[in-house]
Amino acid sequence: MGNVLIIAEQFKGKLKKATLSAITLGKMVAEKSGGAVDALVMGGGVAAAADEIKVYGVKKAFLADSPALENYVAEPYAQTVAEVMKSGGHEFAFAAATAFAKDLMPRLASKFTAGMASEICGVSFDGAKPVFARPVWAGNAIAHVTIESAQKFGTVRATEFEHAKPGEAGVVTPVTVTADPAKCGVKYVGFAETKSERPELTEARVVISGGRGCKGPEGFKILEELADTLTAAIGASRAAVDSGWVPNDLQVGQTGKIVAPDLYIAAGLSGAIQHLAGMKGSKVIVAINKDSEAPIFSVADYGLVADLFKAVPELTAALKAAKA
Repeated sequence: MGNVLIIAEQFKGKLKKATLSAITLGKMVAEKSGGAVDALVMGGGVAAAADEIKVYGVKKAFLADSPALENYVAEPYAQTVAEVMKSGGHEFAFAAATAFAKDLMPRLASKFTAGMASEICGVSFDGAKPVFARPVWAGNAIAHVTIESAQKFGTVRATEFEHAKPGEAGVVTPVTVTADPAKCGVKYVGFAETKSERPELTEARVVISGGRGCKGPEGFKILEELADTLTAAIGASRAAVDSGWVPNDLQVGQTGKIVAPDLYIAAGLSGAIQHLAGMKGSKVIVAINKDSEAPIFSVADYGLVADLFKAVPELTAALKAAKA
């Protein structure tokens, strides 16, 4: 039977929503293979996250709660996952395609000398065998791949699968952690957290992104006023990040973060292929650009050919007036 293990991601003991999309794929695969879906929560003081995930239809919520896993280092995490998979007879392991999983999953697959599909955006089946869809060439083409190794690994684009819904609650099952971070050759030094009162970029319902057309940090201050009015997250193109106008954790695109909010407003963004790959799944896209030939208009639901330095403040003022 093709048992599936979902590797949960948590931060400060709270489950990341992207994990729920990985559960959805896991259930689709398990239904065809006749297996069960389990989840694994790792960290220090993360029992609440295991209680949180167990209600989403997983059979077992494995809890690896140990000081050895309090701070993320790939090797002890990969060792812990491997031990759970071997003892639980899991054929598949999936995690949401975040920075956490992009670091962890290749290391894990190498432990089993196994195949891995990254950025899974869809699945079909050849009998019981899953055929995974994944983007290539900056999302301009979709490859359909099968994994032939005994164990199979994948990262899941959270924007392409609905969040799993609460269902029958599973059982929290503690596991013994044998990994020793001191023996892995990598030392955890610290975590420089970027704190913001705005929603997290990958989980926000509304995202306001700026590009080269913002002309500098002052342009992003105009976008921030609009973002605060809409309780939105701020995003940026690679050009804006490389110019040092905003931090790199705000980058949206193929080499940044993949987002699919209910509303995506692109201001001063030309719409390079690499950027479109990270946001074209958004439900409604609004483009503001003074260049009527900008590629961003090809994916926009609504387009405004205008100077963002004039249009965005007017939009912000109109929204504030409507709220008053």
